[in-house]
Amino acid sequence: MEIIMTGNFSRRGLLLAGGAAWIVPGQVRAQERAEATAVRRNVSSFASQDWRDHFDALGVGCIVCDTASRALHYWSADGSDYRIYPTSVPKTDELTKRGYTKIVRKKVGPSWTPTASQMERFPDWKPVEGGAADNPLGTHAMYLDWPAYLIHGTHDTRKIGRPSSDGCIGLYNEKIAELFEITPIGTQVRLI
Repeated sequence: MEIIMTGNFSRRGLLLAGGAAWIVPGQVRAQERAEATAVRRNVSSFASQDWRDHFDALGVGCIVCDTASRALHYWSADGSDYRIYPTSVPKTDELTKRGYTKIVRKKVGPSWTPTASQMERFPDWKPVEGGAADNPLGTHAMYLDWPAYLIHGTHDTRKIGRPSSDGCIGLYNEKIAELFEITPIGTQVRLI
């Protein structure tokens, strides 16, 4: 390959061109790293929902857990209080149960015991006492009438906004505490 150069070149111009050759690839790599990081961040892209799209009546309250947008939507009994919370969602569709259920029990400082399927996959997992810093259920849990499915907190904040659970819906501990206080037993829940 033959390169033909014409025109006047100065040493300063040559140094600037050489420096640019080193800087530009670094900038490209930095941008590629930023774009890759943006994909991995805990980002939810949720929009508001209307409870009427999911329930016939508000009852004592309603919750919609939207696994696609990784958000939990809450409405109070009179519809005056509507809140949206970012959540973690199940890792796979096989772990995701969808449909209608309700809150049947609430517990502050819940203890955690691995399910039979979790023990098959992770035989080294052991039960964790309520209030323990490594408790996967965080500080509060609301139990659904589906066995082993809960809406609960998490100490691992990296999980929020990601598919990271074995079936449950997880919230930041401070958000589950807030939701726990305003959600009565019997609240309707829909997972979509």
